[in-house]
Amino acid sequence: MANVYKKSYTQPLPKHCEIIEQDGKPVAKWIDRRGHTRYEPVTIGRNGQYKLLRHSPTWYARYNDADGIERIKSTGCKDEQSARHVLAELLKRVEHVKSGIFTPEQHRQSIYADQTIQDHITAYLQHLKIKTVRGKSISKQHQRNRKQQLERITSACHFKRLQDINREAMERWMGNQDSAHIGSSTINHYRAAIVAFCNWCVDTGRLSVNPLNRLHKADEYNDKRRIRRALTEDEIYRLLRTAEIRPIAEFGRESVIKDKTKPKSRSNWTKAELTWENLEEAYERGMEHLCDGRRRQAKKLAFLGKERSLIYRTLIYTGLRKSELASITLGQVYLDERTPHLELLAKDEKAGRGAMIPLRADLAQHLRSYIQMLHKKHRTLHLPHNTPLFKITQDMIRVFGRDLTAASIPKYDERGRVVDIHALRHTFGTHLAKAGVAPRTAMAAMRHSSIELTMNVYTDPALLDVASAVEALPALNSPVMDIFRLNNKNAS
Repeated sequence: MANVYKKSYTQPLPKHCEIIEQDGKPVAKWIDRRGHTRYEPVTIGRNGQYKLLRHSPTWYARYNDADGIERIKSTGCKDEQSARHVLAELLKRVEHVKSGIFTPEQHRQSIYADQTIQDHITAYLQHLKIKTVRGKSISKQHQRNRKQQLERITSACHFKRLQDINREAMERWMGNQDSAHIGSSTINHYRAAIVAFCNWCVDTGRLSVNPLNRLHKADEYNDKRRIRRALTEDEIYRLLRTAEIRPIAEFGRESVIKDKTKPKSRSNWTKAELTWENLEEAYERGMEHLCDGRRRQAKKLAFLGKERSLIYRTLIYTGLRKSELASITLGQVYLDERTPHLELLAKDEKAGRGAMIPLRADLAQHLRSYIQMLHKKHRTLHLPHNTPLFKITQDMIRVFGRDLTAASIPKYDERGRVVDIHALRHTFGTHLAKAGVAPRTAMAAMRHSSIELTMNVYTDPALLDVASAVEALPALNSPVMDIFRLNNKNAS
């Protein structure tokens, strides 16, 4: 039978409490912090001792749905009369379902409509915790980003319930972000978050349709805030050499005075910044310093430098993304095949297709030597197949920035284009085009779905020899030109 009630729970008795009897029932009596005498009903707990009997501040409704299943729902009311009114509405919906006025789906949606948007977001985040994509769980960072994005949008657009979500409010919010000079890429990340949330609401029966189905994306093509550039051959050489020797060169940095106008105290001294001009000298001093009783540390740093340099070399020669290279294990390295290659699994590739990454002969030789060093380091002839090929740490981006500085490679050029770890993939695509590789072949090497992406985004036109390409065009002194001159002569 349908009814409303308050949930009860127990709490331990406060200190200096005594049990008295009122109207034939046991009651707890004590003096609170303010000096007021308090009386509360008590009950006997599982351990046979008295405990305070408390009730929830809001009323709950208990009723049977259209399928005869008992449901308990918070009315959100602190007044019994209001709670009974909510119960009457719930029973009315049940009757509508039984009579066919409402479908069961519409009934569920009406129940979900009473919940706050935050309740649905909490359920969605719980779904992300157990969701897998190509066999991999959703990262905690992605979950945190989704939570922050959804909470920001729902707060700014004043979405309190699911039925409040509408396209006009979202378009208005996106326009405001654009006016505040927020990048189109960032805006689209927020858009993707709320659209994915609405799709999940449709899948779980919370919404009948996605109200943001036709919400257009912001124009990223004409609003690129982060344009990457490719490295030149000289910059590639400097980067690889710097990565190899910088771990040891850090120990050979000279001490310099910060401010010559101040006293020569210890706090006024610092280490000189590494640049391409002083890098080799710092490396020599570092070797002398480490070889004097610290040979084990010198070997460890030398291995670290070789590994880091080979990571950059592999990224440049294969076009792999950082996360994709981090997923490669020793069991996915095939150096003795007719075509040496790396096997990229579908679950680790961005496109989810998987690929065979061919290797240049010199890169294959570098990897072969490196794997031998890896076995020597671990003092074993056979490492497990699931051993990562490279140790790519979380601070790889910061390390790459320091290597750029030490190699005297500017992070931003005069046109505002940036060099970051993903720019090594752009370098791969650009040098393929520079070498005259057919666009369709370059597209396959980059593992792109469209040739426009390969040619327009991952090819740096600044490094292409357009002048030589124009000079390679055939000369136009053919008989066609003679006919053109003859026609002009007859006309005159």
